[in-house]
Amino acid sequence: MADDDANNYAYDEDEANMSYLCTSWAPVLGFMGCAGAVVFANIGGAYGTAKAGQGIMAMGIRSPELLMKNIIPVVMAGVLGIYGLIVAVILNGKIVQPANGTGYAQYSQYTGFSHLAAGLCCGLSSLASGLAIGIAADAGTRAVGAQSAMSASWKKMGFTGDTGGQVTSSGDALFVGTVLIQVFAGNLGLYGLIAALILSQQDYICEN
Repeated sequence: MADDDANNYAYDEDEANMSYLCTSWAPVLGFMGCAGAVVFANIGGAYGTAKAGQGIMAMGIRSPELLMKNIIPVVMAGVLGIYGLIVAVILNGKIVQPANGTGYAQYSQYTGFSHLAAGLCCGLSSLASGLAIGIAADAGTRAVGAQSAMSASWKKMGFTGDTGGQVTSSGDALFVGTVLIQVFAGNLGLYGLIAALILSQQDYICEN
């Protein structure tokens, strides 16, 4: 009876190769990291573009001359999707196929979790960045357009003095402030990209 138990728990090299560290489902984590980076980054970029576009179009009705000047947030939101694409391409290149002949998995859970973390870092950071850019751009462009229209109306009424800064101001103060807010909001996605690139370097390959 004792001999049978010993045989059941005998060391098997094949079983060691197919260890819990390199399971057959480990590549799923890596592919989820690729998908998460692209999907979440594109959601953030899409929201930022749409929300900023709403503000720009609303501002363009009263101040069409400022339309192209305030297109910056649309460009910044579109860059977020590129962050996700970069990370997805890098992670995809690091996903290792099963060994030829034996079929044993070489892609470890350690690598899979690190790649999943990398994809989520980039994707969710870009999503947050897109939300911030869109909301800030919507409010900022509307404010710039309103100030420009108010300044023009004051001039038409014949006011030449600096009444609260409305006459001489062309909206540059608000415009600069809006751009600064969007720059710092866009940095959130960049931080996620940097963290994702660092995490993507953490890997462990099972040698068969």
